[in-house]
Amino acid sequence: MFRIIFRLTLPVLAIAMGLAGYWHVVQNSQSAQAIEPVTTPARVPYQRTIAVAGLVEARSENVAIGSALSGVVFELYFPAEKVGQRVSQGTPLFKIDDRHLQAQLQVSKARHEIALQQLKKLQQLPRQEELPPSLAAVQVAEERVGKFRDKLERATSLIKNNTITREEYVEKEQEYKTAVREWERVTAEYNLLKKGAWLPDLAIAQATLSEAAAKVQEIETEIQRALVCAPIDGELLQVNVRLGEQVSGQPGQSLIIMGDQSVKHVRVDIDEQDIPRYRTGTKAIASPRGSSKLQIPLHFVRVEPYVIPKRSLTGDSTERVDTRVLQAIYAVNNPEQSLYVGQQLDVFIELPE
Repeated sequence: MFRIIFRLTLPVLAIAMGLAGYWHVVQNSQSAQAIEPVTTPARVPYQRTIAVAGLVEARSENVAIGSALSGVVFELYFPAEKVGQRVSQGTPLFKIDDRHLQAQLQVSKARHEIALQQLKKLQQLPRQEELPPSLAAVQVAEERVGKFRDKLERATSLIKNNTITREEYVEKEQEYKTAVREWERVTAEYNLLKKGAWLPDLAIAQATLSEAAAKVQEIETEIQRALVCAPIDGELLQVNVRLGEQVSGQPGQSLIIMGDQSVKHVRVDIDEQDIPRYRTGTKAIASPRGSSKLQIPLHFVRVEPYVIPKRSLTGDSTERVDTRVLQAIYAVNNPEQSLYVGQQLDVFIELPE
């Protein structure tokens, strides 16, 4: 009995497994349903066209503002909450701590004042109150010369009669010569005093004053450089600095990014294989990514004739990393069009027949 049941069970299991395998194959072999794209791709508006990628930028391009000096941000006039605000050229943006420069400025101004007064002192020489004492010394020396001359003349007549010794005569002669030399000395000093300051001394004092003035100007310039102002009229696009942060004067910093958005430009990259077909001045239409139905007319502005390496890759398998591109600038015809700086666009450039 058991053998009969076992013989009947095996065929039934085999048939059931075969049916299950057939059903699984049928289910998996059904064609997948078509999936609608998330966004409709942009349509080509021209019969002959070049399709390129474009990047929205300000009319003035994006100006990355750094700091000329290294230091701590002492004052921040436009924090991140004021991004998008329009500022005029010369408006202060932030200030680096300049208290040490202010102290150096006071020292330099004091040295400049010392040099100025020293020059004035030399220019006002001789002092009128110094002339009378010097002139009196000349007069005293002149009287001494006359006194000893008289003694020498009497000694000369006496020595002829052998009334005085030769030694006494020589002594009178030496006294007269000494008085004459003293008179010459004080007279020369008086004449030198009347002439005033020596010209080389005046030149040195003038040079010292110029050096002190240059030092004051140098420190004042450094204080001005500590205050970073807007270089153009435009809007604040991004603020990457905070109050109290340490910044450096190294190039390449983008502490604040601003630009003139009165007219938005679109920078397009034309691949090198499309450059021979491109003609300057042609029309173009752009569509924002994710809104292909919106077509924005563009008008030609200029071409930057220097071909540069391509920096933005689309991910296409046929795209080479070493591709070079020609950059062309187009302007948005409608200034009220809602576009943001840095936004990517699909741009179609019309080709002539």
